[in-house]
Amino acid sequence: MSRTVYGPTSGLSPSEIRALERLYRRRIPPDYLITHELCREMARLSRELNRQIGILINRRGEIEYVILGSYHQIVIPEIARARKASGRLLGLRCIHTHLSHEGLDQDDLLDLAFLRLDTMSALEVRADGLPGRLHTAYLLPRRDENGYYGYLDPAYPWELRDDFRRLIESLEEELERVRPLKEVSDREDRALLVAVHPGPRALMEERLAELRELARTAGVAVVGEVLQRRSAPDPRYVVGKGKLSEIIIQAMQTSANLLIFDGELSPSQVRALTEITDLRVIDRTQLILDIFAQRARSREGKIQVEMAQLKYMLPRLRAKDDAFSRLTGGIGGRGPGETKLEVDRRRIRERIARLEKELREISKQRGLRRKRRRRKGLPVVALVGYTNAGKTTLLNTLSGEDFLAEDKLFATLDPATRRVYLPNGKTVLFTDTVGFIRDLPRELRKAFQATLEELYEADLLLHLVDISHPHFEEHIQAVEEILDEMELGVERLLVFNKIDRVSPEEVLAYRRRYQAEAISALDPRTLPPLLSRIALFLDRRASA
Repeated sequence: MSRTVYGPTSGLSPSEIRALERLYRRRIPPDYLITHELCREMARLSRELNRQIGILINRRGEIEYVILGSYHQIVIPEIARARKASGRLLGLRCIHTHLSHEGLDQDDLLDLAFLRLDTMSALEVRADGLPGRLHTAYLLPRRDENGYYGYLDPAYPWELRDDFRRLIESLEEELERVRPLKEVSDREDRALLVAVHPGPRALMEERLAELRELARTAGVAVVGEVLQRRSAPDPRYVVGKGKLSEIIIQAMQTSANLLIFDGELSPSQVRALTEITDLRVIDRTQLILDIFAQRARSREGKIQVEMAQLKYMLPRLRAKDDAFSRLTGGIGGRGPGETKLEVDRRRIRERIARLEKELREISKQRGLRRKRRRRKGLPVVALVGYTNAGKTTLLNTLSGEDFLAEDKLFATLDPATRRVYLPNGKTVLFTDTVGFIRDLPRELRKAFQATLEELYEADLLLHLVDISHPHFEEHIQAVEEILDEMELGVERLLVFNKIDRVSPEEVLAYRRRYQAEAISALDPRTLPPLLSRIALFLDRRASA
């Protein structure tokens, strides 16, 4: 076992360092938090050095770390332990001295949460160098009215009882017992959702509900949610330290192995969060990209998703410990060579260039198909709208086809075009496109440019809206903003879908307000008025 004294030891005499190193020889009975004799030794050394002293003790009673701090604090070194598994306590307890104040402070509680320690204790040191009372906190298996921390009654070292091991065993048993979603396999993703936003709570909850639906679509089990209202995200951890400790405790309580943040994270934020939580960390963009990767079926869809993922990954590459080994030294390759990181970036750029070339070819083929349609004089109606608005269901009903239509976000990625006969006997082509979503990642918009080109060639855009959604008006605005960004000079017709889920009075009121049509894509009887309006529009356009 290492005999290193961690912390700033410069300025200490050899005898003082040896006195600290001798603490490693101490053994504590596993049933006791700490012995009276060890408390006396720590208090004496702490007062003589006028600095805080801390120790980390394992469950066998062995001291694994001796830490020297300043007068006001100690800094626990990085701990590498195989036992630091998701949902479990670390198996170490920290006991450190306090020279100037009683009790545990906020930094102590944060360390308790961040490191998932068994317990955190602060030992008062009296002016005469004798130990005072010991203050101890532990993590609760579930939150109560006082928060996430439980406390033992302050006690003098000689008052401690032999019940420490029973306390830890009962804590871990309770953690296992209260853990939700036991039916979810340990091999499946169990996610905590985190939303940080400056807006009102209602807006935050709406965004969190959408993130929850995205997670469900991706096949992730959501085991908890965390909301924080902040004027601006923390540049390092996104959330504040207090909220971060809450996230870590919730992750331990629920055996979460994944954090999903609603906003987009910078590479440095992902690294910092991963290091301090020991969990995989992704943002909303990465979650959407993963859904797209699961849903892509055609060659075109797979190319577009891969390109979007590579463009997202490129600025987030970072060097590992061995990343700067030189690969091109030796005869014929003298000089600085090329780092592993540079090679990875170059390969990604080359792959993106090849994929862009393939997409250009696909775009040309689409262009040829559009020319053939124009020669035949077939008008095109493109279905657009927020994801899960029912576009594919409507196309199925109109065409009698059976394209995949699920009650999930982004059920359809690959565009589909089918002939539909209007009431006046004329034929029109209906095209289903990928659904939109609020804050659609820019990488996806660029990657799906070949698909969205269909919109530029359309004669009419049918903007389908799920009128039963509680926030459908925000969905309308989000889609309109994306269409405006695309600078589409194509006329739009707003169509409310899923009218069977709301009252007729509401439908009538919204139809009048938005000058829209109203249908149920599942009920063909509601479609004739919409088709008649489309036919009238196309006739006017043809005669203009």
